[in-house]
Amino acid sequence: MRLMRLGQPGAERPVVRLDDTTYIDVSDVVTDYNEQFFGSGALDRLRPVVAERAADPTQHKKFAGERIGAPFARPHQILCIGLNYSDHAAETGQQVPDEPILFTKSPNALIGPNDEVRIPRASEKTDWEVELGIVIGRRTSYLASESEAQDCIAGFVLVNDVSERAFQTERGGQWSKGKSCETFNPAGPWLSTQDEIADVLKLGMSLDVNGVRRQTGSTSTMIFNPYFIVHYLSQFLVLEPGDLINTGTPPGVGLGFTPPIYLKPGDVMELSIDGLGTQRQTVLAPR
Repeated sequence: MRLMRLGQPGAERPVVRLDDTTYIDVSDVVTDYNEQFFGSGALDRLRPVVAERAADPTQHKKFAGERIGAPFARPHQILCIGLNYSDHAAETGQQVPDEPILFTKSPNALIGPNDEVRIPRASEKTDWEVELGIVIGRRTSYLASESEAQDCIAGFVLVNDVSERAFQTERGGQWSKGKSCETFNPAGPWLSTQDEIADVLKLGMSLDVNGVRRQTGSTSTMIFNPYFIVHYLSQFLVLEPGDLINTGTPPGVGLGFTPPIYLKPGDVMELSIDGLGTQRQTVLAPR
């Protein structure tokens, strides 16, 4: 299934995407795609409802320009893995890590895939990062294996891990400061359940700024795969249903250019991952 949420911020309703033009409304059986939904096993209970409605053309609705929200409600936490692509580590001049680098991102940074991204005050180094996101499907800790970790994943999502590099690296080396600004985590347009993805380690990734290709990559060059990441994190903290894990970015971020290239008001970012759709964000000036 491909889960989506449509409507204005704070009033999104859950739907299931059928194709580029059509969806099924499930708001009569699902309150929201949130912690309770994922943690109660409702994802599996939704499947027969979707199958029945997909077979009934009278249940099909057309997309009509309505705002697309993030495909899940604000999570308990957003966890992020740094330097998870060897070629990205090289472009930043850093060593490939022996273990996943973990930092957090404020959950209220979550926005829809086409919402506007705002540059923070005093920022001159706001950057882009196309990433694969993992959404956790049940509360868990101390997983025994990567196979067990796979069973805990609700699905995958396209995210833009927007970053302010000066806040991240020049203000005490605390990455979360450069990652948690408002609007810094566009997600969506949909959450793909695992059965929709043939091989999560063979997904092409790209990001353009103002029509110029900046990032081209593949999940095949990940250092730590999604199942390893979930297993690894479960040894240190409790993962809650609906939690989001951003898994790192391929090369081509603004920081990696000589000289660096950073976002400015009016810029447009367009990004995609195979099977997970596309995003488009216009960059706004600081408040």
